[in-house]
Amino acid sequence: MSRTTDVVSKDRSQGKNQLRVGRLVKAHGLKGGLKLELYTDNPEGRFVPGAGFTLQVPEASPWHGKDITVREYRVMNGNPVVFFEDVDDRDAAESLVKAILWIDQNVDEVEDDAWFDHQLVGLDVVRDDAIIGRVVRVEHFPAQDLLIVKAGESEVMVPFVSAIVPTVDVAAGRVVVTPPAGLFEELPDVADTDPQADSGAEAAE
Repeated sequence: MSRTTDVVSKDRSQGKNQLRVGRLVKAHGLKGGLKLELYTDNPEGRFVPGAGFTLQVPEASPWHGKDITVREYRVMNGNPVVFFEDVDDRDAAESLVKAILWIDQNVDEVEDDAWFDHQLVGLDVVRDDAIIGRVVRVEHFPAQDLLIVKAGESEVMVPFVSAIVPTVDVAAGRVVVTPPAGLFEELPDVADTDPQADSGAEAAE
């Protein structure tokens, strides 16, 4: 199951938001193809020929501040691959690796399993039917998004993936988490909890 979040852009007053729909992860072949990491449930609808995207790249990149247009989208050996206009060889494709693709989205358009940041901030974080914190912000990274959860006096970074955050219920004002041991609390020291460790220490004396 995909898990995506949307970032509200400056032109929200015009009824538009920016939706992050993919990341370019690797050059593919010699004709400018790029393998995609998808952040959308509708790649065939998003990556149609002529579709334009805003690029998120470092300021030092020659693509900084530029948009890009899809020439072709394919699934090759089970992997989504996209070709762009004016990206005709492997060298050009390599210059786009790690770029994140954004597209304008109407506020009325909704994707399954996708939320705006402002919908997530303020939600209670629930584990085993008990509230353990609250979402205070969302951090976006190339590999994944993180929910920053205020738990007591600490802030905990929770990977926003379905294995750890299986349920998002905006209407109920909560997200349900199933975190791995140690994410929200320090693991006890093995020497303090393992009877065999204690007996071994005594034998050594």
